[in-house]
Amino acid sequence: MRRVSQPVKRPYRSRKREAGAAATRERIRQAAAELFTEQGYTATSLRQVAERAGVAERTLYTRFDSKLELLRHVINVLTVGDEQRIPVRDRPGVVAARETEDPREALARWVAEGAALMERAGDVIMVAYEVSGSDPELGDLVRRGITSTHGIHLGLTEILAARGQLRPGLDAVAAADILYALGSPATHHALRRERGWTAARYQAWLTDAAVQQLLPPDAPPGDP
Repeated sequence: MRRVSQPVKRPYRSRKREAGAAATRERIRQAAAELFTEQGYTATSLRQVAERAGVAERTLYTRFDSKLELLRHVINVLTVGDEQRIPVRDRPGVVAARETEDPREALARWVAEGAALMERAGDVIMVAYEVSGSDPELGDLVRRGITSTHGIHLGLTEILAARGQLRPGLDAVAAADILYALGSPATHHALRRERGWTAARYQAWLTDAAVQQLLPPDAPPGDP
């Protein structure tokens, strides 16, 4: 009996399709972020996003069932910086900050990661904040984001507390509260967007504020 030859698999075709799909998602994310920021979540429709992204509306709906799902996707990807399923707490820069023994350097690295995150995602997160009170699903999204963010800060401040590097009278939870407030989307928006600070000035101020608030003023770098 004659054997029927099997078709040869061409992985490069699959890679090409994946690259095309990723490029389409990037255009959709960029269009959505722009529209959400320019005219707000409520006023933005999926049709408008599709038109600005240059994709068919049906293409958009096959990827996202609702506007909320699209907003969640935009925030998630902009927060971490790519589509890899690696949470913020496990990103190399965040891990490196936790492992840095010099407390001032640890805070400087921590602030640099947070400032970069706000530059990518802060404006869109603010959009979610602004309408969260009138939309229960968005409110839930924002609350979970707040809890997650505070938990990430707590991961650092617990380490600083265990090393004896926090200023006297300050515990890990209160220190995480301070980092959360200093690096919040609202603070970023007030200084970067409303007051027009440069990214460099904002990061330098944030680093200085974190050091002053969390560390003993007379402790040499790296010493408890």
